[in-house]
Amino acid sequence: MSAHPAPLKVGVAGAGVMGRNHARVLSDIRDFRLTHVFDADAVTAEGVAGVYEAVGVDTVEAFAGAGLDAAVIATPNRTHGDVGVALLEGGVHVLVEKPIAATVADAQRLIDAARANDRVLMVGQVERFNPAVEAVKRAVADEQIISIQITRVGPFPPRMGEVGVVIDLAVHDIDIIRHLTDSEIVEVQPQLARTKADREDTALLQFRLADGTIAHITTNWVTPYKTRTLQVATPNKFVVADLMTRQVTEYFGQQPDGSYSTRGVMSWPNEPLKKELEAFAHAIRTGETPAVTGEDGLRNLEVALRCLGE
Repeated sequence: MSAHPAPLKVGVAGAGVMGRNHARVLSDIRDFRLTHVFDADAVTAEGVAGVYEAVGVDTVEAFAGAGLDAAVIATPNRTHGDVGVALLEGGVHVLVEKPIAATVADAQRLIDAARANDRVLMVGQVERFNPAVEAVKRAVADEQIISIQITRVGPFPPRMGEVGVVIDLAVHDIDIIRHLTDSEIVEVQPQLARTKADREDTALLQFRLADGTIAHITTNWVTPYKTRTLQVATPNKFVVADLMTRQVTEYFGQQPDGSYSTRGVMSWPNEPLKKELEAFAHAIRTGETPAVTGEDGLRNLEVALRCLGE
C-alpha cells in the first residue's frame, strides 16, 4: 500500500465566523496542512493563524504568493471575484464560500480563471453535505418530484452583513432544490418584505423547474426560533427532514382510510463542513469534477438575483 500523499498546503482567506470554522475543520483533515490565514485586519489574521501555527497575512498579494496548493475564500461576497481570480491565476485550487460572488460577472470571471489555469473551483454550498439532505436525495432517487417546500427561518442575526435573507439564506435552498431535482429553475415568483433591516429580512419564493417540479422557500430573520425543514412530495411518498436534528421521515402507502405508513430514514452523524472540505481535497487529488461546481454557484446566484429583481 502506498504512503499517504503529502498534505496539501491550504490557506483561509477571511477570518470571520465562517473562516474560523473552515480553519478549525481544515486543521483536522489529514489531506490538508493549514499554513496561512489572510484577513485585511492584521491583528485578526495573526490571531486566528496563531491558533493553528500558521502565518497571518493582511494583503491578497501576500496570500496569493504564499505557495499554497489550495485556499478557502470566506471574505465578504463583493471581494470573492478579485481574491479568487488572484489565487486561481497563481495556480491555487479554490473553494469559495456561497454565494460564489456578488455579481454574475464576478462569478463568470472565477469560472473562466479556473478553466484557463486548470484549477479546481468549488463552491461552499454546505447543505449539499448535510446527511439529512443526502438521505432525502436517496429516498426520492427513483421518484418523480412533484413539489419541494423548504423553511429556513430564525431570529435576526447579531451582525447584519451586506446582504439580506435571499443571498444569505435562500441560496442554500436554491442549491438544495437544484440538487434534488437535477433540474434548473425556470420561473421565479418572489415576495419580499423588510421589517427591521435596510434589506429584505422576509422572503417567500416560489419556483417552477424545467422538469415541472414546483418549489417554495420560506425564509426570514423575524422568527424567534430557528427552523430548518425540507419537505418533498412525490406520487408515492412524502419525505420530511429536519436539517438541524438530521431526522428524516418517509410517509408512504396511503390506505383508503387516509392513514399512512412511516419509516425513519437513516442519516449519518457527519459534520457537513468536514464532508465538504474532504470533497474539495478529493477533487484536487483525482481531477474529478467537484461536487459543487462554479457553474452550480453561478446558477444559484442567478436565481437569487432574479428573486431580488437584479
